[in-house]
Amino acid sequence: MNPDIKIAFIGGGNMGRALVGGLRGGGHPAAKLAIGDPHEATCEALRRDYPGVQVGTDNLAAIADADIVVLAIKPQELAQVVTAMQPALRQTRPVVLSIAAGLRTADLAGWCGAGIAIVRAMPNRPALVGAGATGLYAPADTPPAARALAEEVMRAAGTVAWVDDESLMDVVTAVSGSGPAYFFLLAEALTEAGIRQGLAAEAARQLAVATLHGAGSMAARSDGDLSRLRAEVTSRGGTTEAALQSLHAQHFGALVDAAVEAAVRRGRELAAEFGTHRS
Repeated sequence: MNPDIKIAFIGGGNMGRALVGGLRGGGHPAAKLAIGDPHEATCEALRRDYPGVQVGTDNLAAIADADIVVLAIKPQELAQVVTAMQPALRQTRPVVLSIAAGLRTADLAGWCGAGIAIVRAMPNRPALVGAGATGLYAPADTPPAARALAEEVMRAAGTVAWVDDESLMDVVTAVSGSGPAYFFLLAEALTEAGIRQGLAAEAARQLAVATLHGAGSMAARSDGDLSRLRAEVTSRGGTTEAALQSLHAQHFGALVDAAVEAAVRRGRELAAEFGTHRS
């Protein structure tokens, strides 16, 4: 990324921290990063952890001269916070990158003011360790340079993928945004099953966590054919085949479908609760 690009973050919570940490790790100058957060205790911790980054409780000071403003706050706070910044945004016209779940670009455009380039992003919690997965969406008339800048910022936290229909951002949220919790739940269940079969609790946990990590690493380094990877682990007549047959008999795929559908539905409910536009 161009080291002269100024990136401002509104919100210094986990995701804002993850992106700042990724950008600093990638060499972006501290002097070209700013964070606005209303809590002085949070600001103190940010100043300690990211020396040289501009940190304060004044959002307007944070976004001054910014090329891109990252909205890293809760959906229910977004309307009030962004509306208060609207005059400054309309004057400097940065790219606005929102990572708030559910809220549509139409809502953001109304709060930011006309003519502001807006991009939506849905990262996930592994961004905290540089292994995030982020879905991105921008309206068709968004300038290519704005898209590229938003993508560069989110790549600081891991992998990015674009969608061309905003309604699919709810699916991104359900698959990758919420997805880590599904894998943690599976690892918890494997741990408990191992304990019930006689393993010591710590051994069961270590094996489940290492397996979760190893399977993810193999998938990430492969050609993307998950069915092939699964088949390579599954010997005919072996233990893995027996386990998978049991999962299929319990309608494992239908359970996952139902979980993702529930998450998609909740994402659309959030848009209705905190925004004014529905997809």
